[in-house]
Amino acid sequence: MNETFFCNKCGAQNSAGAQFCNGCGAPTSPTPAVTPIAVGSSGATPVNFAPSSSGSALPYRALAPLAGVGYGGFWIRVVAAVIDAILLRIVVAPIHLIFGGLGLAGTLSGLPHLPLAVLGGGITIIASVFGSWLYEAFMESSSYQATLGKMIFGMKVTNLNGNRISFERATGRHFAKWLSAMSLCIGYIMVGFTEHKQGLHDLLAGTLVRRS
Repeated sequence: MNETFFCNKCGAQNSAGAQFCNGCGAPTSPTPAVTPIAVGSSGATPVNFAPSSSGSALPYRALAPLAGVGYGGFWIRVVAAVIDAILLRIVVAPIHLIFGGLGLAGTLSGLPHLPLAVLGGGITIIASVFGSWLYEAFMESSSYQATLGKMIFGMKVTNLNGNRISFERATGRHFAKWLSAMSLCIGYIMVGFTEHKQGLHDLLAGTLVRRS
């Protein structure tokens, strides 16, 4: 007696071994199932699947999360600024001593010392202004990206993309500090309240003070 079976689609009777149904012509052999490939312990990066707009699954490689970026806060920048001011004062001090000594010598010798005192004070102020500007602009636009005070605390001045700034941008940032100071120092206090710890001078110059 020949073995028979019935088609799952149309119900027609077919003899055993038939590859196509006698009634509807549909294939009678089942489609082999696709076995998923298991991810082993070979160290390969696993591939995840995310649904696309068409409903199909698209593979994507998992990415490691990026480390958070730290910024220099208000008080640590104040301490760094005090250190820089002390260093600058040490550099300018010899000029003040020279003209102060000339004024003292003029007084002891009976000569008028006022012109020397005025000249000495003016030169000291000019040296302080230009020295502060050149010091900050050169250091912050250099490969160090920071003044010595900031370097002590691991801070760097960058643009908004985290890159090194130019001498021109560092110059603009330096003189923008005058606005931060003239606004009753509110421009400096903003460092403690803005999201990325930016003072008014940072916002105007488009800079960040990052801390590693």
